[in-house]
Amino acid sequence: MAKEIVARDCEMTITQGEFLRLLPAAVAGVPFEFAAGAFHSGDSRRGWRISLSQLPDRVIGAIRLVRYRAVFAFRSHSADEIAAFLRRFDLYFARGGG
Repeated sequence: MAKEIVARDCEMTITQGEFLRLLPAAVAGVPFEFAAGAFHSGDSRRGWRISLSQLPDRVIGAIRLVRYRAVFAFRSHSADEIAAFLRRFDLYFARGGG
């Protein structure tokens, strides 16, 4: 099996349902599966995995934000391929602010 490279480990304020709704477009329609708290695509030689684990909600006054830790790991991808994947992911998961 190819070595996995963790390319990002971050916190996201999003529900798992919203994550699932946005993910297909963010990964360019590549088929994926969900098992054991992780979305994954590929095989033992080449693929990607996004592990989600729920964190305690962040509470700011009357606001409660659902949080997840997201860890992105890749097997047999070049640095350029990983960067392109993360750019596309960020584009679909970006939220506006003011």
